[in-house]
Amino acid sequence: MPYTPIIGTLGYILSPDRRKVLMIHRNARADDEHLGKYNGLGGKLEADEDVMAGMIREIREEAGIECTELELRGTISWPGFGKNGEDWLGFVFLITGFKGEPYTENPEGVLQWVDREHLDALPMWEGDRHFLPLVFDADPRLFHGVMPYLDGKPQSWSFSRL
Repeated sequence: MPYTPIIGTLGYILSPDRRKVLMIHRNARADDEHLGKYNGLGGKLEADEDVMAGMIREIREEAGIECTELELRGTISWPGFGKNGEDWLGFVFLITGFKGEPYTENPEGVLQWVDREHLDALPMWEGDRHFLPLVFDADPRLFHGVMPYLDGKPQSWSFSRL
C-alpha cells in the first residue's frame, strides 16, 4: 500500500543570541491533542505551496514574524502519529533570523522563549526528545528519521545522516 502521509513543517526559532528557542505551550483549546505540551511552530502544508513557503507561512501566522534565515535540519516520518492514526511526514527547520517581534500568544496557546539547555525539562511529545538534539547540533548534515507511533506513544526511533 502506498505511503500517503499528511505533510507538515515544524520550526524552532532561535533568539538573536541563539541561547533561547521560541516554543508554544499548547494550552488554549481543551480539544487540542497537543494540550499541555510544548512544541515548535508549524503545521500542515497547503496544496499550492512548497515546503519552505509552508514553513514561512506557518511562522508568520503563529508567531507574527518574518523569517529571514532558516535551514532545513531534517525530515521525520511519523507513521500512526495523528489523532486517528494518520501518518505524518515532517520537515524540521531551524530559524536563525527573523524580523519583527513575536506574538506572546496565539489561538493555540502561549509563546515563550525557553533556554535551550532547559528544553528537556518541558512537557512535550515523548518522541521530540529523540530528535531535538539533532535540530540544534553543529553537524551540517541533514537527518532523516522514522518514529512509528501507536496509541500516542513512539514505538521506536532511527535516523540516518550521510
